[in-house]
Amino acid sequence: MKAIKFLKFIALVAITVSTVSCVNSDDYEIPVEADAAINPANGIQDSIASGDYTEISISDLKDLMVAGEVNQISAENDMYVKGYVVSSDETGNFYQEFYMQDSPSEPTAGIKIVLNETDSFVTYNIGREVYIKLNGLYIGETNNYDGVVAIGGKVDDNGTEIDAMTGNQVPMHVFRSNVVETIVPLEVNLSEINTSHVGMFVKALNVQFPESLVGKTYFDPTDQYDSARTMQSCEGFDYTEFTLETSEFASFKDNILPDGNGTVSGIVSQNYNGSTLVLALNTPSDIEFLDSRCSPLNIEDFTVIFEEDFNDVTDNTNLNIADWTNYAEEGSELWTEQVFSGNGYAEFSAYRTGDDVNIGWLVSPGIDLDDTDSEFLNFKTAQHHLDSDDNTLEVFISTDFNGADVDIATWEPVSANLASRSDSWYAFVDSGLIDLSTYSGTIYVGYKFVGSGTDETLDGAYHVEDFRVLAN
Repeated sequence: MKAIKFLKFIALVAITVSTVSCVNSDDYEIPVEADAAINPANGIQDSIASGDYTEISISDLKDLMVAGEVNQISAENDMYVKGYVVSSDETGNFYQEFYMQDSPSEPTAGIKIVLNETDSFVTYNIGREVYIKLNGLYIGETNNYDGVVAIGGKVDDNGTEIDAMTGNQVPMHVFRSNVVETIVPLEVNLSEINTSHVGMFVKALNVQFPESLVGKTYFDPTDQYDSARTMQSCEGFDYTEFTLETSEFASFKDNILPDGNGTVSGIVSQNYNGSTLVLALNTPSDIEFLDSRCSPLNIEDFTVIFEEDFNDVTDNTNLNIADWTNYAEEGSELWTEQVFSGNGYAEFSAYRTGDDVNIGWLVSPGIDLDDTDSEFLNFKTAQHHLDSDDNTLEVFISTDFNGADVDIATWEPVSANLASRSDSWYAFVDSGLIDLSTYSGTIYVGYKFVGSGTDETLDGAYHVEDFRVLAN
């Protein structure tokens, strides 16, 4: 059996107290004037303000979690984490759990609370401010390595997963205040959703279901427990895909998936084994399709200024393409040329490099933008064996790179849709169109890989292919 670690807090955690406005809640709202015996959160708030109790943020609490481990929480004084409920079990799509995030709007972290209660939406309704007393509870995963950080009351027999708080534990550890806020979903594109959003209520934009699913139900009757339905959005020259997960016990499981295009609001989570990020609905009314279906961009509508498809390369050799710069900032590993099933691409892999740190740059030739207008950058990336968000690929643009000295150039970060841990291995993802209209003269595009050949959580790989600069 794996040993259970104990997290002991000695120092007082700094608390930021903010004033929030309340909205009218349901019939289950606790009266503001109730005393501490009826409204335990009143006493908690006062004790936190006085310093008798400690409050830790959801983000800081999650940082203590180690994947595959269970940790019991202890502290010298009572420690609490506060959040706002964003999930509901009213339709049966969530069971003996609720998710809460650290702010009603613009959240930065979310977490799962598991408790042996059904119809928890009656007490812990959406928007309800909730305090969890952490002393004696456990932080871990309900499914080993699923990547969803949760707070529970027990540990399973193997010591690797947490179980729900019992009915006796809940009143001693879970307290709701009189505050009920309107939850404003965080607006995101499907391509932007990543592991940092797990536990948050988001609104995905420009979403539709593939034509092959038109007329199908939320739950596939051939599945068991949970059903995964593909959602897609039009970003760049291809579709970006994401999974909508629906429980077999959801009251809307037999509803027909809507046609058209629009927004889907739900809680970001992960599937049972943690291999795929998913979105879970509170209610089907959180899907609003008011627009016509979209289609990806057509390359024929653009003029190609520069392109490199990496198809004229030699498999498994250090990348050596005319006017491209291949540079190891740290470690000895370089970008390589790879070919699979006739498709060429550039790859950086930290696997077994022997270097504690690998930082590798791949920089494009200079690309002149003076003779065109409305320019865009587009490319595709893929990944395999990524285990940590610290194993990264970043994209930059420089206007003063001299073609040789990466270290002395000025590099401006570029926002792009990049392959992430939630994507299938080796599946190329379109970057979307990256607007270059603010640049003039000659630009250089740089890809910066960061990983490690000695840390197994950082020895994954990234691929780059179909690099293009376009004008419209």
